[in-house]
Amino acid sequence: MANEIPRSEVDSQQLLVFKVLADVVRLNIVKYLKLQDQAVTCGQVGQAMGISKTAGSYHFKLLEKAGLITVKKVAREKYVMLNPKTFDHYVTHFYQSL
Repeated sequence: MANEIPRSEVDSQQLLVFKVLADVVRLNIVKYLKLQDQAVTCGQVGQAMGISKTAGSYHFKLLEKAGLITVKKVAREKYVMLNPKTFDHYVTHFYQSL
């Protein structure tokens, strides 16, 4: 069809960002992290969300892969925080990118 956009023109990183944000647990993690004024441990986030360490690890891995969070390991703890650059690029300007 003439109105279809070729699949090759879809930004794969943008697609990943929206796929990752399409999960209620990950969206709640993002909302929680937005309220924090500094990096927090994965354990703190998991406890606040009421999810297991295994589930938390899975969600953090996807959020990090999409570039939505940054992860810093200090000793045995992993500290996470939102990556505003990714949100600014893929979410804030989403309409303009169409």
